[in-house]
Amino acid sequence: MLKNLVWGVAAFAAIGLSGCGSSDNGTGTTGGDTGAATTTGGKTAATGGAKKTLKIVMIAKSSNNPVFQSAKTGAEAAAKDLGAKNNADIQVVWATPPEENGEEQARRIAQAVNDGANAILVSCSDAAKVTNAINDAVDKGVPVMTFDSDAPDSKRFAFYGADDVDAGHLVMKELGAVTNGKGNYAILSGNQTAPNLQKRVQGVKDEAKNFPGLKLVNTFYLTKETPQDASAEVTRAMNANPQIDCWAMVGGWPLFNTALLSLDPAKVKIVAVDALPEELEYVSKGIAPTLLAQPTYLWGHKSVEIIVDKLLLNKDVPAITKMDLVKVTKETLPTWSKQLQDWGFKVDPKYLAAAK
Repeated sequence: MLKNLVWGVAAFAAIGLSGCGSSDNGTGTTGGDTGAATTTGGKTAATGGAKKTLKIVMIAKSSNNPVFQSAKTGAEAAAKDLGAKNNADIQVVWATPPEENGEEQARRIAQAVNDGANAILVSCSDAAKVTNAINDAVDKGVPVMTFDSDAPDSKRFAFYGADDVDAGHLVMKELGAVTNGKGNYAILSGNQTAPNLQKRVQGVKDEAKNFPGLKLVNTFYLTKETPQDASAEVTRAMNANPQIDCWAMVGGWPLFNTALLSLDPAKVKIVAVDALPEELEYVSKGIAPTLLAQPTYLWGHKSVEIIVDKLLLNKDVPAITKMDLVKVTKETLPTWSKQLQDWGFKVDPKYLAAAK
């Protein structure tokens, strides 16, 4: 599967199959959330023996960011599948704040401990603000795993996510390819304190040294990582800097709505990280000739697998598990769309027309 994708495929397929077999992956959801905790219980096998219980509190950066709703869907599917296979009641408790706030994440980590969590899974908005809370949780006997955005100096036992410096390099390398190495580019990033995004911006700027014909206009940061705020910021930046003719986006925030579909692909090129269903029209129209997909569903699914391996199955787990990005272009759009559909997302049939 996905054999036509250019890179990241072998590791991506291996991750998708590792330790989970065939699963019911649920429905891809991209709506916002109030940030209140919601619980999804895993099925239990009909075999004998004492039923085990595992309560995982999941704290992503923002429930208003569609990529984290995708991760939630994956975590819930893994809980259902692995609960059935291991005679366990595996619960995923969604305790993500509606907006990015490292201090609020720290508070919710502490609350998860008080509420009897067996494990905590967190994507860190600000590593400096959550490290002490992670350490306190571990000291009180609650293991913590990170995904997407790490707190490497904390006592977390594992991290699952992309190599963010490499991701930035790939964004710029692809932008150089689609612009023939010439133009005036801007970088779009999200929360300026997020360690993963800082590394991606670093990677973009490092790779830009290989493209002297591409001139950096500015780096723009989002205070709110919502599609509406992001597309408004891109529009504002281009109105203020009309020379911008290409974008290196280290996240796909503005592509989750239709506001930028009016851009002329002959005049503006975008390369961005992420490729969920709402973003695919930008590939189809040529505005974003290349998207670098994070299999965000696997943020949840693979992370729950790792937690189950450690806590229920007493297996040794690696401290870092790398998630490879998947290159999505017009040519690979059908196979990637089919993968999204297989994960339970609703995908416009026109993108699936040529899927095998």
